[in-house]
Formats: sequence, C-alpha cells, structure tokens
Amino acid sequence: MPPVPSRVRMAVDEALEDLVKRREVAVPLAVARGSHAWDGAGPDSDYDVGFVFVPTDLRRYAHLEGPEETIVAERDEIELQGLEVRRFAELLADSNESALALCRSPIRYRDAFDPADLRAYLERTYNPIDLYHDWRSIAASNYRKYLSEHLVRDGETYPIEEVRGPEDGPTTYVVRDGDEQRTISADDDRYAETATRPTVKRNLTICRAAMYARYLRATGECAEDDHDHDHDHDPDHDLPALSFETFLREQAPAVFDPERIERARALLERKRAGDGDAKVGDRVGREFAYPPREIDPNVHVRPGPEPARLDAFVDGMIDAARARRGDGRGR
Repeated sequence: MPPVPSRVRMAVDEALEDLVKRREVAVPLAVARGSHAWDGAGPDSDYDVGFVFVPTDLRRYAHLEGPEETIVAERDEIELQGLEVRRFAELLADSNESALALCRSPIRYRDAFDPADLRAYLERTYNPIDLYHDWRSIAASNYRKYLSEHLVRDGETYPIEEVRGPEDGPTTYVVRDGDEQRTISADDDRYAETATRPTVKRNLTICRAAMYARYLRATGECAEDDHDHDHDHDPDHDLPALSFETFLREQAPAVFDPERIERARALLERKRAGDGDAKVGDRVGREFAYPPREIDPNVHVRPGPEPARLDAFVDGMIDAARARRGDGRGR
C-alpha cells in the first residue's frame, strides 16, 4: 500500500483542526476510509477520512436536542465523515460495515485512542448476518443504481429486466419491483429511463461487496457442516480482509472460481492505474450482484458485541479525547 504523502497528512490535520474549533468537538481517532483504506486507490482518488468525535462539553448529552450524530465536511481533495462516539458504538453493536471498517483501517491520521483492542474484540464478536446484509445491500443498491438499466418514478427505481416490442406490439418494459415483476408501457410518462454509469469504479464497488457477502456466508456454512449441524456452536465465519488484494490472493480461492477472481483483479488493477472512470459495461452480472436475501439465522446469527464492553471502549475514547485537549492541541 503506497504511503500517504506528507502534504495530504498536513492537509488532513489542518482540516480536522479547523473542524475541531468550529464544531467544538475533540477527535480521538481519525483514519483513511474508502479506496485508500482497502488498497484500491488510483492516482486521482480523493482522500476520504473517517473519524470519531466527542463533544468538548459533555453536558450536551443532557440537553434536549443532544449533540449532532454525524459531521460531513469537504476541503479540497479531502472529504471528512465523522461519527459521534455514542453513535459509533451503536453502529458497532449492529456490526455495521462502515463502522467496522473505520476500526480496521491501516492508515491513521489521529490515534489518541488506539483501536487495536477494539478491532480485535469486534473481529471475534461481530454478528455475521448483520454484516452479510450490509454487504449485500451495498452490492445490490449500487448495481441497481449504476449498472442496471432502470426506470424511475417519484424517486423510486425499477430495474429493467426485459424490453418487449415493437414487433410484439407497443414497446413495454418488464421491471423488477421488489420480489415481483411488473410490465410498464414505454408511453407511460410517469416513468423516465435513466442513463447508467458502468465504470470500472462502480463495477469494483459492486464486485467487492458481493464477493465479501458471498464469502462470509460460504465460510459460515462450511464451518457449520464441519460441526455436524451443532447449532450450539457458533460457525467460524471468516471475516474478509479489508485489503481487497489480500482477499483475492489469500481468501477468495476457497470460495470462487479462478475466472471470477481474475475478473475482480482486472477491475482492481485498472482502478489503481487511474482508469476508474472508464466505462466497461457490466463486469459483475445481475445474478452475482444480488446475493440471496434469505439466510439461515440458525447458522449465521451471533449475539454480537456486548454493550458493556462497547461502553468501556467509549469511556476510553472519551478519556483519550480529554487527554489530547489537555495537552493544548485540542485533539
């Protein structure tokens, strides 16, 4: 993974410092998110920063409105997305993909709070079914939005599965509406056909999420089979590596055929080479982009992280934030 240029680190630090002063918060943890975190960045990739923040005045938690839960800010090539510490813990309790990724990021911009112990705890206790549905949703929603031709009405999208006519009569669209099909006339002015953006970047996002969801499910089911369907035993779901290259090299061969892996690797290499915006059509496939919605809870559910343990980590983040404020740096 290429090192972060010093100019970028300086720019991130300045952006965080400005945010700290304007929003009256402290930032005990800030890391790279997005393609720089999972080793898929190209030369033109923006630097996305995820962070956890704590209100400078903790009395805000007792106010009727309470502190804001998220902060989003942009500065030049840097996009900052922050989670208030309590909201961050709530997402971790739900085994949320983006919150887990923040803990697992290899690039840290601020680490008054060292997330190593939290990461190790979460990797032992996350709930596989919640994580599966997160990745499944990322794959399906991005495929529907960027690769699938679809109709739009009142903000709702309907993927086009078939176009009929005009040899069979008036042109109609067969669309997917949830789990059902519908037929819509091409003359129905209530619907508009949207243009797709089947770029390398969009294909890679969908491919990565779909592979992660399918891999997590497959390794859990294999572990369950190895234990003779003993439902008192938690299946040994194998958490996919955050680095997509590491995943393709070390984990994917256990579940996917070589052609699928090479197709994913080709997308990754093109993204890294700076071809992320090149249009390449659909390199994923509708069926693969939609991992099954139904998943056996007897195999894939765990209790998840314990609230008391997460509370202890929250206390650690608050203490770290206070300590950094106390040294005069406001971080």
